[in-house]
Amino acid sequence: MKKTLQYLFEYKTLSRKMAAEVLVNISKGLYNESEMAAFITVFLMRSITIDELQGFRDALLELCVRVDLNGHEVMDIVGTGGDGKNTFNISTLACFIVAGTGQKVAKHGNYGASSISGASNVMEMLGYRFKNDPGQLKKEAEIANICFLHAPLFHPALKAVGAIRRNLGIRTFFNMLGPMVNPAFPVFQLVGVYNLEMARIYNYLLQQTGGSFTIIHGLDGYDEISLTNDTKVINNQGERIMTPEQLGKRSVEAKDIYGGNTVEEAARIFTQILQGEGTWAQNAVVLANAAMALHCTGNFESYDHSYEAAVRSLEGGMARDALKKLIQLQ
Repeated sequence: MKKTLQYLFEYKTLSRKMAAEVLVNISKGLYNESEMAAFITVFLMRSITIDELQGFRDALLELCVRVDLNGHEVMDIVGTGGDGKNTFNISTLACFIVAGTGQKVAKHGNYGASSISGASNVMEMLGYRFKNDPGQLKKEAEIANICFLHAPLFHPALKAVGAIRRNLGIRTFFNMLGPMVNPAFPVFQLVGVYNLEMARIYNYLLQQTGGSFTIIHGLDGYDEISLTNDTKVINNQGERIMTPEQLGKRSVEAKDIYGGNTVEEAARIFTQILQGEGTWAQNAVVLANAAMALHCTGNFESYDHSYEAAVRSLEGGMARDALKKLIQLQ
């Protein structure tokens, strides 16, 4: 690692092959915590290159525990995190609304590194047991239309750097990697990013995968559709700007989508929304993200049709039932 660090400190960038090699070595436990922290810090000081990101992704996918969900065309809704906004668990809630429509979901998530409650925090609080047993995950997807993939159980390198990321408490390049390394290899992806540079990088990388994707970026810095401002929407066909009114019927205030101060509070907000007791603003934001995900599948004539399907799932209790079935299988 010392040679690699010296190389990087000379303002050089890694080739795709070099980047992959470092991540493989991290997963093997060849570096100490100080070396890994120094390596991560390099990418806090400058932008990551596409070659570096591709190399890191190559290594994670090569080493990951793969999940076969009976050939189902699954969806993932995931944000890079690191936007510093501390919203409630919008992406994870949207996953349950999508599952409630009948679309299979393989949600990839982790503990919050730069937020109070990541997807894994809230799922654990709700009674979900993390696992990487293919048979059990397949059963969950079949019965509840959704399974949850806790990233460290599938990616040795993510497990190795977990403590360092939590101690740093700020976004790192691992935030960027999460949405690109779902071990179920979803055909449909809704990916939220925290800035426009990241949106461009993801657009380039996801174009290579062959799946159907939509990238979203709230123009006031959110890595999801927040309805607090316009949203940049990028997909296989092109890109456009959409207003809160187009996406969720009206705009909301940042304070309306705050995620609370504890994991317990985040879980309470999560449950209230699924039970139909969310505020208008909370519901609108979750529905907009779920609708964009459903629209990404190509199974709906328009965004408005996918929004209507999302509303039926939430208001009809199908989203709540998906969570209930999933927890009963634990």
